[in-house]
Amino acid sequence: MDKSGIRVFGTTYYPELPIENSDQFIYTKEGDRLDLLADKYYGDVSLWWVIAKANSIKGKIALDTAKLIRIPGDITGIIEKFRNLNRQS
Repeated sequence: MDKSGIRVFGTTYYPELPIENSDQFIYTKEGDRLDLLADKYYGDVSLWWVIAKANSIKGKIALDTAKLIRIPGDITGIIEKFRNLNRQS
């Protein structure tokens, strides 16, 4: 909230995600969603944006069937970059 008590939302910035040796490539199957894949690979549904950003997916959570997508492997650095980009001044 700002000084007047009005709730203010800022912009969220996402880091670039270059391809790494630890990345996995999978074909999606029926019922796959970004949040479910994030839970499966990272143990955290809130990291859906990592998979979305890596595959330039915008505006949807459900995935088309039989599409090759990249699952970034080592997300420690990705999360650190995300936090640095969005650190409050």
